[in-house]
Amino acid sequence: MSIEPGLLQYDMMIMPDWPAPANVRALQTTRHGGQSQPPYASLNLGMHVGDAAMEVAANRQQLNRWVPTEPVWLNQVHGIAVVDAAQASCVPDADAAFARHRNTVCAVMTADCLPVLLCDEAGTVVAAAHAGWRSLLDGVIEATVQAMSAQGKLLAWLGPAIGPQAFEVGAEVRAAFIARDARAEQAFIPAKLADKWLGDIYAIARQRLDSVGVSQVYGGEFCTYSDSERFFSFRRDQVTGRMASLIWLE
Repeated sequence: MSIEPGLLQYDMMIMPDWPAPANVRALQTTRHGGQSQPPYASLNLGMHVGDAAMEVAANRQQLNRWVPTEPVWLNQVHGIAVVDAAQASCVPDADAAFARHRNTVCAVMTADCLPVLLCDEAGTVVAAAHAGWRSLLDGVIEATVQAMSAQGKLLAWLGPAIGPQAFEVGAEVRAAFIARDARAEQAFIPAKLADKWLGDIYAIARQRLDSVGVSQVYGGEFCTYSDSERFFSFRRDQVTGRMASLIWLE
């Protein structure tokens, strides 16, 4: 099936627009193309958000038309654990997965948190990371890059996340990021409310990727909070579905 990079396909997914090797395949779902009813309408892929299990199962079956095997789903806990998707049993507690074997599909689910897809230039290893602010702060990107053990340079694609005009945090969150990396100060501007800040999670992710030698970074132009037509957003709606970011070696 031919898919044009960067374009919404059947209102259901986006194909990352990045110069990944030909054998690296990646997909980003939107909220469209499934069976779930409001407030999960319609392609909710999360089993943990209160949606009817049969609807989610049907949605995952729909997704399976686009991937070679069932994705390796994670029980995301806002940590920095990384698993080898080919060795994962049951649903592991982790926030990132990598794969070296063909047709092993790494997947993370989000609804404002930042999904980061990674591959090496040689097309020998891929990974997906769930970078909510806690995981991003604690080093999930760095842990994922280390687990990949790539011999050559890496590429990264930043999927749909809450944008810099909507990601409002307290002063303590800003201070924690700056304490980890002084450059993070550049990613925050004062919000309207006193002692609140607007953070650019895309900018912070680029800083963290740069710190581990990943300079080829693409994506990062979305905002899940403001684009209610295409994306789920937990901060906007509280009760909502989850999207998936997927990557594998063909």
